[in-house]
Amino acid sequence: MNLLPARHRPGSLLPDLTDWWNAFTPGLAPVFGNHMLRVEESLTGDHYVVRAEIPGIDPAKDVEVSVHAGLLTIKAERTETHEEKGHSEFNYGVFERTVSLPQGAKDEGIEASYATGILTVSVPVGESKEKVTRVDVKSGE
Repeated sequence: MNLLPARHRPGSLLPDLTDWWNAFTPGLAPVFGNHMLRVEESLTGDHYVVRAEIPGIDPAKDVEVSVHAGLLTIKAERTETHEEKGHSEFNYGVFERTVSLPQGAKDEGIEASYATGILTVSVPVGESKEKVTRVDVKSGE
């Protein structure tokens, strides 16, 4: 398995610093509004696989996976309520993560599955056919 570095959504402000901060201050994450999904990416043979940690959701109604313009986006919404002896506590939030697909990724044949709190998205990857266009340079004299 070849692990690839996570590529973050364009425009996200210092996502690595945010992950580091939340590792040391887990109780303060909601104060700063961080709702980023943790993902693991790998390129295995002819598939690009993204695994996202999303425990406590119903995958049929709480998760949306989409591909557009070479970007894979995973959105999830969690709403949990725990009631016990007159005390209730809830945990909710909208989580989103967008990663760039590798060259040669195909829009057809993408599969997604959810088990034990992990969403796995598998994207077929074919040969990258990069087109090189030669541009003639004209003399200005």
